[in-house]
Amino acid sequence: MRQLRLLAIQFVYENVRFWRNAIAAFFTVALPLAMMVILCLLLGSQQTSAESAPIYLSTFYVPAISAMAVIGACFTNIAMEVAISRDRGLLKRYRGTPLPTSILVSAKLTHAILLGFLLVICLLCLGAWAFDATLQDMRVGMFSLMLILGSATFCALGLAIAAVIPNAEASPAIVQAIVLPLLFISDVFLPMDNAPSWLQWIASVFPVRHFALGLQSSFHPLLTNDIQEWVHLVVLSIWFVVGLVVAIRYFRWEPKR
Repeated sequence: MRQLRLLAIQFVYENVRFWRNAIAAFFTVALPLAMMVILCLLLGSQQTSAESAPIYLSTFYVPAISAMAVIGACFTNIAMEVAISRDRGLLKRYRGTPLPTSILVSAKLTHAILLGFLLVICLLCLGAWAFDATLQDMRVGMFSLMLILGSATFCALGLAIAAVIPNAEASPAIVQAIVLPLLFISDVFLPMDNAPSWLQWIASVFPVRHFALGLQSSFHPLLTNDIQEWVHLVVLSIWFVVGLVVAIRYFRWEPKR
């Protein structure tokens, strides 16, 4: 019970600190909502297939931007926040307090995951209300599994990237240089059906594409394929293990001299 109480107190602190940082809160919360609205208004009425029951691009963008929101909360925020806190000496000071390091890390990860879940709920509600993009019947379980595994994977990768970031000044450039190109080639901003095969192959190596397609499969009936969905889950699991191993092996509590 004492450990749970410490975790709850540290979680509340992480939550208060996040919302007091207006810039971080805007780019993490407001930006995905604004991007989904803009993309759905501009391109959402276009059809993605010639079936008798047309499927609109809004059905593509709601889960795609949901994937982007989770990546922003669980990967970008974790990587940058840990790197900056380490460079300022905050992580070193934490280790000098009675607070167990496992509680500190768990509170940061719990806050990131729950923030990602909150964003996804907001995006799904807005998509269903404004753009008629709804989750398919009987697909809630697979969508939830994909969301949980994807959130854990990108949290682990965020800690892994934070371990190799040299200093706080380099963290925004390094993180954005990793995230933005992958978002563009991973069926998030644009469908990649007509992209060159070599580009699709490169994108399929990384977890962003599998996470985006895994969430989209619960919305888009033409993407629903049990075998392919399990492939997405396997790839995400592999990247989760890779991120966890790198984070444990190379994580630093103190800045480089």
